[in-house]
Amino acid sequence: MTEAGASRIADLIHSPFAAQLVAAMPEAALIVGSDGRVAAANTPATNLLTVLKLGDPLVLALRAPDVIDAYRRVMASGEAETVQWSERVPVERLFDVCVAPLAAPDGAVGAALVTLRDLTEIRRVERLRVDFIANASHELRTPLASLLGFIETLQGSARDDPKARDRFLAIMRDQGRRMARLIEDLLSLSRIEQKQHVRPETVVDLAQTVHSVVDSLSPMAAELGAEIRFAAPDRVLVKGDRDELLRVAENLIENAIKYGAPPDAGTGLVEVIVATTHKEATLTVRDHGHGIAPEHLPRLTERFYRVDVTQSRARNGTGLGLAIVKHILTRHRGKLSITSRIHHGSTFVASLPLHAKKKE
Repeated sequence: MTEAGASRIADLIHSPFAAQLVAAMPEAALIVGSDGRVAAANTPATNLLTVLKLGDPLVLALRAPDVIDAYRRVMASGEAETVQWSERVPVERLFDVCVAPLAAPDGAVGAALVTLRDLTEIRRVERLRVDFIANASHELRTPLASLLGFIETLQGSARDDPKARDRFLAIMRDQGRRMARLIEDLLSLSRIEQKQHVRPETVVDLAQTVHSVVDSLSPMAAELGAEIRFAAPDRVLVKGDRDELLRVAENLIENAIKYGAPPDAGTGLVEVIVATTHKEATLTVRDHGHGIAPEHLPRLTERFYRVDVTQSRARNGTGLGLAIVKHILTRHRGKLSITSRIHHGSTFVASLPLHAKKKE
């Protein structure tokens, strides 16, 4: 490229027209000059690459060796390339990155247009479809088979048997409710994942939220022979979605009530504690039941994973509760930690960033 051509390209990629052209693109896009520095970028790109500054080298804003290598190859060959880039924090995301050459009138490549297409939602939908086919269909098959069997029996041999009819209808009702719970949990998980990248901005009192859950679950605890012992400060403020945080507390506390019964006879104790550290709020739910074997712990938040399938189904579990908890906490930039010892019980700790008060 001639010196005049290089100067002309430099003027063009730094011009208001180039800035307006990139700004009009719906996906994250930026122009990178022959010196490897960012000449123009649109709002989606600056939102995605939070340290991106015009005039800085691309490598400072996008630490992706595959993308940088593709840029260098495009600048040398003049042929467009597409590579994939995955970001793992604060949440996992996947992008198709297209690097296209911008040539001078003499044909020499003087800059590159880099566009980033977010494939996260496409990948999530595909994963959800696979999970649904592999797991949900299996989970629905048993209650559906039961319903069909009982219907056929009621239409045939039990048509005039009131006692059998009442017993079969009660079982059919339970199986129908089981399918309804499964579908509701799947829909909830889908809704949470759809907005997983949008961090909640509402200020919520976690202590009050958990306290309301403890009150609502106390009758269930009493019915199953469990005692809930609750402790919390007056106020613990976090940024969050109150309905979703209610769901976190409900799932953790309900699991402790249902599955945290002590090995021997007696009242099961469920300890629920809301506390704070310097930067975090924590919700700790501890039971004193059978405990969970170490090999199960890493998989507890997987969809449809159960330690004891028979017990879970008997307690109306869907295998999705902890997966929902995990995704809600991920959206809130929090985390879930689980510890357990056989015959000593289990402890679930949900951590969330505290709401940072503005200094006056």
